[in-house]
Amino acid sequence: MGWLADAVLIVHLMFVAFVVGGLACIWIGAIFGWQVIRNFLFRVLHLAAILFVCAEALIGVACPLTVLEDELRGRPAETGFIARLLHRILYYDFPGWVFLTLYLLFALAVAASFVLIPPVRDRK
Repeated sequence: MGWLADAVLIVHLMFVAFVVGGLACIWIGAIFGWQVIRNFLFRVLHLAAILFVCAEALIGVACPLTVLEDELRGRPAETGFIARLLHRILYYDFPGWVFLTLYLLFALAVAASFVLIPPVRDRK
């Protein structure tokens, strides 16, 4: 089942890349006039993704992808995905409120971008 756990990990990394990279693309695209960053579906899915992360953190549940990966690896889900990743990189554990604060601030940045760089609905 290790290969399946690795597949879940890759999907999880892609989700994080979509959330974080999506905001960077929106800001860069706004500077350079890229119309693709104003795609309504992309923007709604991007906002929904970070709101989902915030909701998980607010109610105190682990991400379903983290839980699934941990079950496939046969280990208990002790920390969240981002906390585990940062611990591997920095070798430092942050309290849960730090992640909640970061998620909420990131969500505010995404929401502000939604207003300041509004998406455009396709007029077909």
